[in-house]
Order: sequence, then C-alpha cells, then structure tokens
Amino acid sequence: MLHGVDVSSHQASFDTDGLDFVFIKATEGRSYTNPNLVEQVKRARDADCVVGFYHFLWPGNINAQAEYFLSKTPEKAGDLLAVDWEQNGEGERASNAEKDHFIREVKRLRPHYKVLLYCNRYFWLNYDTTSYAGDGLWIADYVTAGKPRIKATWRIHQYTDEPLDKDVAAFSSRSAMVAWARG
Repeated sequence: MLHGVDVSSHQASFDTDGLDFVFIKATEGRSYTNPNLVEQVKRARDADCVVGFYHFLWPGNINAQAEYFLSKTPEKAGDLLAVDWEQNGEGERASNAEKDHFIREVKRLRPHYKVLLYCNRYFWLNYDTTSYAGDGLWIADYVTAGKPRIKATWRIHQYTDEPLDKDVAAFSSRSAMVAWARG
C-alpha cells in the first residue's frame, strides 16, 4: 500500500514525509480555484510524489465545469485527475448522470490521463446507480486503512480526516502507480 494525502486551500502547508502521492483540490464549480494550488503542487513535486488534482462537482453546467477544471490544472504525464462527488455547502449534489458525464468529458478532453471518482461510502451505496468510476474508485470510508466497507474494486481509500485527509493506494510501489497513471 502507498500512502498519501489530499489537500485543499484549508491546508496551505502540509508535510510530505512518508508520502507517495498527493491529491490537490484545483477547482470547484465554474469559478473557484484553490489559491494555494501552485505552492501545493510545487511542494508535492519537490517531494517526488505522484500528483493528482480534483474538482468539486456542482450540479449543472457539466461541460463548462470540466473545461474550467482542466484550464486550471497542469498537463504533466503521470498526473491523475479526479472528480469529488458529494453534497456541497448548499445541501445539493450533482446527479449520478452528471457525475458520469463529467468523468467522460474530462477523459474526452484529456484522453491520456487517468480519471477517478472520489466519493464517500454513503454516496457509493445510496446515490450511485451505474458504478461508473472512470479509471478507478477513490472511496472515503473512515475505517482501517485499506479496508473500505464496499464490494467494488477501489484504487484509493481515504481512511481518516484527522488531522487531514489521509489515503492509501492499492499499488505495490510508487513506480507501479506512476506506470498505471501513464497508461
């Protein structure tokens, strides 16, 4: 298992010791960009971590959200892309169809990149109707690392949010994760 974290603007700084990968929130909706994105990417790359970017999906305007997300993320071979599918601060969520459409649109616009679905166990079990997770499922379930309570195959497991979001990835080595990411 590899170890990683996912960060947003709430973690302007983070420790990279012992990390193999870092996912960084890049965008949300059609107007928000993480103000710490550049510095966080530099910190992760300087530590030789696999870097991923995620977009917090809002309902509606899916093509515009995909274009906005990709306009704010660097294009570097081996980077990963993900959609964060959960309830927003206004109590709304994108539909299952919108989630699927966003993943497909990002894959269409950046065909040589792996695109993952991030969601929590509740969303996976209660809102997902297609089991479509693009190139891999990144599941949040706060239990023992690497043992999410789902039957689906997963690539990344977020197992805690204390003191920040910590994850494990189902790869034998960092080079295996990089090889997978590069396809």
